[in-house]
Amino acid sequence: MSAYRCGMVAVIGRPNVGKSTLINAIMGRKISIVTAKPQTTRHRILAVHTTADTQIIFVDTPGLHRRAGKAMNRLMNRIAANALTDADLVMFVSDATRWTAEDDDVLKRLKACRAPIVALLNKVDKVHPKETLFDTLRVMSERYNFAEIVPISAQKRDNLDQLMAMIPRYLPESPPLFPEHMHTDRGPEFQAAEIIREKLTLNLHQELPYGLTVQIERYLTENSGVTINAIIWVERDSQKGIVVGKNGSVLKKVGRAARLEIAEQLKRPVHLELWVKVKSNWADSEKDLLSLGYDAP
Repeated sequence: MSAYRCGMVAVIGRPNVGKSTLINAIMGRKISIVTAKPQTTRHRILAVHTTADTQIIFVDTPGLHRRAGKAMNRLMNRIAANALTDADLVMFVSDATRWTAEDDDVLKRLKACRAPIVALLNKVDKVHPKETLFDTLRVMSERYNFAEIVPISAQKRDNLDQLMAMIPRYLPESPPLFPEHMHTDRGPEFQAAEIIREKLTLNLHQELPYGLTVQIERYLTENSGVTINAIIWVERDSQKGIVVGKNGSVLKKVGRAARLEIAEQLKRPVHLELWVKVKSNWADSEKDLLSLGYDAP
């Protein structure tokens, strides 16, 4: 009988290449929120995948940014960089349809990493004509001496079985670090705040999603269901009106969508109340970030 293997797999890449989509697809459930906008993932989130002989602990990280102007961007870069320190394996995710200067930046950071690095070429379902994928794989192999290069589509779940079969080879022999029923290190309050933020991001345009965050003020579980009171923090008064919408239309729409998803996740009735408040320049204050629940790496 082969020994049990357990280890940390850091999922790294520039913003918006599909890291969270990949982890959700592997886990078969929503661990991290997903939108088409960069900076959707702001926290280090563990996803725990347990089988009879392996426990893979995926570390979902914020995308590494070139321009880390605000304190929040610098914090996210530190969170992503710190994930590399503990990793037994690094999965470097890039977009098979285009390589950018930001990808170059991420790869430069990874070259100092001691753990083996597997390159994942995501979104291969969007590569046309398919023959060009061979060139993309060849060019990728010339960029760095990757342990392996695996073409995948997180959204279509293409090649994920091959990927999951490969990972244990790189993990140390170790007993599991988490109980087998545990899927993530984040609790229901965190997940509720993230779902609300996801719905805000999907319903608001342009830059506004980057200037808001969600804080759970009250999370009460009773026999009749769950009551959640949440504050949506924005940076300026002008943003407050946009989030609320005409006659409260945007806030109602966001609240309903979030409530339905949280209720579906918990399998219980949910009563959700949202307030919008202003905290000037919170995203550029480390003190505010810590008070709002952002991790200190």
